[in-house]
Amino acid sequence: MNKKQGPLLSERFEVAFNQVHDALKDIVQINDERFVVLVKAGAKKYQMIDTFKKDLEQYARLRNAIVHEKMEVGFYIAEPNAKVVHHIEKIAHVLSRPNYALSIASRKVIYFDHQDSILKVIEAIKEYNYSKFPIYRNRKCIGLLTAGEIMRWMAQIMENGTVNFSNIRIADIMDSEKEQLIEVVAKDINIFEIENIFEKAHKKKRKIEGVIITENGKMNEVPLGIITAWDLIEIDYTVE
Repeated sequence: MNKKQGPLLSERFEVAFNQVHDALKDIVQINDERFVVLVKAGAKKYQMIDTFKKDLEQYARLRNAIVHEKMEVGFYIAEPNAKVVHHIEKIAHVLSRPNYALSIASRKVIYFDHQDSILKVIEAIKEYNYSKFPIYRNRKCIGLLTAGEIMRWMAQIMENGTVNFSNIRIADIMDSEKEQLIEVVAKDINIFEIENIFEKAHKKKRKIEGVIITENGKMNEVPLGIITAWDLIEIDYTVE
């Protein structure tokens, strides 16, 4: 290595590749530490890894060609180009230091007490174009009220094409018998952990309406953000 020029591209590639490999082992956690196996298993479970799947599989072949043909320590038979090295270094950074879930959460969160007028919720839908609202009772989150739930309620009680909202409270609309499928998590949770929550629920054939983020993950804390399955789908994982 020339001290003035810095590490060779091949050395940087190998370092980044090893960082990706270590990150995959920590994230995927299966009883097989082979790089390509980790990539395939991780891609089935995590959207972020699936985004990088093809690139990582190609980089695995490139790594084998570079490292296995290395003549001696510090001497590589081939050099990857700078664009490839830059890209795998970016992937290594993303996987090794995944963003906090709060970075993809819908902000600001609009929430209500179960005794609030439903007119407040309707105004919020109009102003913020939100469709899900955390509802609290005695300072504890009891679930989400959705725009769809309001529409279904309206269809049931509508008379002559009109609905009188003047005396309707949120508690009158929310089904007290319905299981509210929400999770409350602390703000230091990362994106992979959020995906795990949705994945575990899916395996149990449960549909989580949303994950609410608070300071310490407690039901009685002010919501800092809310994540739905759609938020995970819409994440931009590009690293160009």
